Amino acid sequence: MNLRLPPPLRHLVKRLLPLVAETPAYIVGGTLRDLLLGRPIKDLDLVLPVPPSLLGPRIAQGLQGKYVPLAPNMGRVVIPYQGHNAQIDLHHLTTTLEEDLLHRDFTIDAMAVPLALAWRKDDILDPTGGLLDLAHRKVRLVSKGAFQEDPIRLLRGIRLATELDFHLDDATAQAIARHHHLLTQTAPERQRDELVRILATDRAGQALKLMDELGLLATLLPELGPARGFPQPPKHYWDVLGHLLATVSFLDSILAPHVPMEHESLRQMLWDTLGPPADGLRAYLDEEMGPDVPRRALIKLGGLLHDVAKPHTSTVDDKGRRRFLGHEKRGAEVAKQIMSRLCFSRRQSDFVAIMVEAHLRPMHMSQQGLPTARAIFRFFRGCGEAAQAVLLLSLADHLATVGPQVDLHHWRRHIELVRYIILEGQREELASPPKLITGHDVMEALGIPQGPLVGHILRVVQEAQAVGEVRTREEALALARRLAAAQLSAPSGRT
Repeated sequence: MNLRLPPPLRHLVKRLLPLVAETPAYIVGGTLRDLLLGRPIKDLDLVLPVPPSLLGPRIAQGLQGKYVPLAPNMGRVVIPYQGHNAQIDLHHLTTTLEEDLLHRDFTIDAMAVPLALAWRKDDILDPTGGLLDLAHRKVRLVSKGAFQEDPIRLLRGIRLATELDFHLDDATAQAIARHHHLLTQTAPERQRDELVRILATDRAGQALKLMDELGLLATLLPELGPARGFPQPPKHYWDVLGHLLATVSFLDSILAPHVPMEHESLRQMLWDTLGPPADGLRAYLDEEMGPDVPRRALIKLGGLLHDVAKPHTSTVDDKGRRRFLGHEKRGAEVAKQIMSRLCFSRRQSDFVAIMVEAHLRPMHMSQQGLPTARAIFRFFRGCGEAAQAVLLLSLADHLATVGPQVDLHHWRRHIELVRYIILEGQREELASPPKLITGHDVMEALGIPQGPLVGHILRVVQEAQAVGEVRTREEALALARRLAAAQLSAPSGRT
């Protein structure tokens, strides 16, 4: 077997080689694994027998990049590369190369090869059998103590198996089940990063089910513990936790056209029926909500948490009917707590919390037929950038409610509802109505000071304009006067 770097990376390494000519450098870890698998590579993972602080600045200067020290024995060179920033991670080799590989986590990442443009199979140092595990599509621990050395590897093993479509070998799965509690010893930021990478894959639902089987899901998200086995009304095919996991699996299928789906006709019907809005949804899904945080990952997290509060809000009436009144609001609070604990940004936290709180709105606003323009305006205004995510969650929620008992007629009607809401929300008068009056206009015309009342008046006027009740500046000011009079004459004067 002969290996060659792909052309873009080959050009980068050709520039790098003279800068490390006097120092033996080795490609290791995920870079070598992905090279062997023929996967895209944009970053390099290198080990060197000298501290990165001695060589990193020289490499950065030679490649017109920037050196960033990460730890005493770690550094990173960030360089512009094919329209984005590429990373060259540098690790100080303080033992022999073989000893270093024997202290890594999984065999498929415990191989090394000299930094070069091409190699033979004999050039690969593979002390743990990683090549054979690659051939068998297996994720296997290097040593029994690997999880104790760094418990984040518990999640990383799941993530690798999911990203690569590999399987955990039996001993590794059993070790995760034994040691899942160690995950609580890791930094929440590291937990977040691994969870996001799992959710960003096309097999997130499958990964979460595996995590649940091995005890890892409840350790990472103990808020989901009460959902296991919690009963639902008869129309639901699964219990609460089963429903949440199925929701993520259906989101996998809906959001990734190439992922196998038991009922392929359901997905085909979705994208065919959506028509023009489909292109806008695809662009929306491809956006990132922060460095290495794709929107589709957060949508799946919203799907996983949307009914998290059902066990805490469950009641049974005198006719034996189970209800979960207010579970969406309580769930949004729980979601915010989880997002805060895992150190997500404010924007990311709000996005998921809005998804949870609003997940019933598409159905609630269509109980009497197609939703009104006012209801659709309020939906998009209230949900903001999460609006389309809520609609996608609504579709997956429907499928995860009925399970294999899905009715194609009801499914098509649900898709048509989503299509109608998107198209109506895109109409200029709803999406971006021209401003008829400003806050200054309201204060000057009504003689009132700046404050909450002005904001309330502007919101009501904008809504009336969006639904066609107000069309001119004069009509807007007339409505503003009526609103102000009603508010100021109210006993409390509240808005």
